[in-house]
Amino acid sequence: MIIEISDIEKKYKNKNVLSGINVEIYDKEIFSLLGVNGAGKTTLIKCILDFHGIDSGNIKLFGVDSNAVLSRKSLAYLPERFLPPYYFNGQQFINYIFELHKTKVEQNSISLMLKQLDLSEEILSKPVRDFSKGMAQKLGLAALLLLEKKLLILDEPMSGLDPKARALVKKQLKLSKENGKTIFFSSHLLADVEELSDRIGILHEGVIAFCGSPAECKQQYHADTLEQAFLNCIE
Repeated sequence: MIIEISDIEKKYKNKNVLSGINVEIYDKEIFSLLGVNGAGKTTLIKCILDFHGIDSGNIKLFGVDSNAVLSRKSLAYLPERFLPPYYFNGQQFINYIFELHKTKVEQNSISLMLKQLDLSEEILSKPVRDFSKGMAQKLGLAALLLLEKKLLILDEPMSGLDPKARALVKKQLKLSKENGKTIFFSSHLLADVEELSDRIGILHEGVIAFCGSPAECKQQYHADTLEQAFLNCIE
């Protein structure tokens, strides 16, 4: 088990944002978290990463309590609406990420990853402040994938990407799973979710309303599409 979330509660101003959340995420699977805006997806991710404290319950990463720094040694995280520091160029940003993680990457590996994500090597010398949203997102994904961490946590990773870029990112996520990685991501893009996910969790009004495979979700909610199953679940 890579992530174990047990009976967690999280409140803001005495209002329950997460209530009795229980989720288990296993080795070498792709798990996606679904929910409408404000359902608590980003809050749950930040609790997993110990950016937010929880009021009760327990979260473990790799069998270690998530409030221990050691628990995050083997994970990489990409936040929603990602933007690298504006004063870096692309190369400086990648170098900075690898310095933070006390590791190194070969320049030819950087070039290959940029190519796989349809990014020109010109971005390595281009100031981040001149990047489009999609370019910034892909640079963040490139750095994350190059780190070769065992667990990838991605908050809306397809945000700001055009159809070609989404297809390329999905290909890389599938390859990451084949190479032994576990991927936990949130998304509103149900077609991508159904294509990628071994299992999904639907978070609604602070609780997990469903957890299982996309096929099980469609079967349980008597729907031909995951979109309709999702709507049936939350209504």
